[in-house]
Amino acid sequence: MKVHEKIRFMRQSKHWSQEDMADKLDMSVNGYANIERGETDVQVSRLEKIAEAFGIELPELFNFGEKNVFYLATDNHQNNKNNANCKNLPSISFSDEKNKLEHELEKARLLLQQQEKEIAYLKEINSLMKKESAMSKSTNNP
Repeated sequence: MKVHEKIRFMRQSKHWSQEDMADKLDMSVNGYANIERGETDVQVSRLEKIAEAFGIELPELFNFGEKNVFYLATDNHQNNKNNANCKNLPSISFSDEKNKLEHELEKARLLLQQQEKEIAYLKEINSLMKKESAMSKSTNNP
């Protein structure tokens, strides 16, 4: 996930609008929107202000990703930091995501099985062609 995508995700997880973020950062809505779209290079000082608005350190912003969402939520809850923000995390249906992933995994397994069958079939054809070629050579060379 790119930094601008992380920023957008974190803003949305707090149910803040782009206008809210622009106000927190003392910048125009268009300027902030350009950051979220990845259309502008963001200076470190601006990234520090963005991280501060989220109540995190800059390295946490850079390291934020799908695998860290639950760590951050747990860390915030356990330390009573931004406790209200824990309530604002988007609800994630693990069973839905698990089902999607299991479905994708099953599709991949079926594709692999099909490829293995095709490889075996091609090997068989190759073997038959070699035998046929050897037989034609032996009949052509008395």
